[in-house]
Amino acid sequence: MSVDSKLLETLINSVNSDSVTCTLHLNEKTFQIFNVSIVNSPTPVNQPTTRGGVYFSDKFAYKMKCEIKDLSVISLLTNNMLGPNTEFGELRITVDTEIDGKKINAEIFTNLTNSVQTPNSIELSMIIVKLNSV
Repeated sequence: MSVDSKLLETLINSVNSDSVTCTLHLNEKTFQIFNVSIVNSPTPVNQPTTRGGVYFSDKFAYKMKCEIKDLSVISLLTNNMLGPNTEFGELRITVDTEIDGKKINAEIFTNLTNSVQTPNSIELSMIIVKLNSV
């Protein structure tokens, strides 16, 4: 994972505040995302490995969860889900926040690992693979 650890720490702290705006960019469309959480947690591997010959997994990964209330995103997610697809795209999420009067803009690139649909929203579970300051 290519990450600026200080920027990641800042984002982890800021997603818990109301001063953050996160947007998913997919197929030239944008979707506002809500209830964002970022945590460092274990993965189900005993050593760093390439899973299914498709993507790399370490013993721990930064995982991101979020909710999208616009259900039109569902049809666009099909080719991005890990699992039966041998080729999948990264999801790009932009984050805009302000910490101590300083504006912070970042791009988070993720792999989608799971989605759960409810009548009013879809919850995405992702692994962060890259983080850039913009």
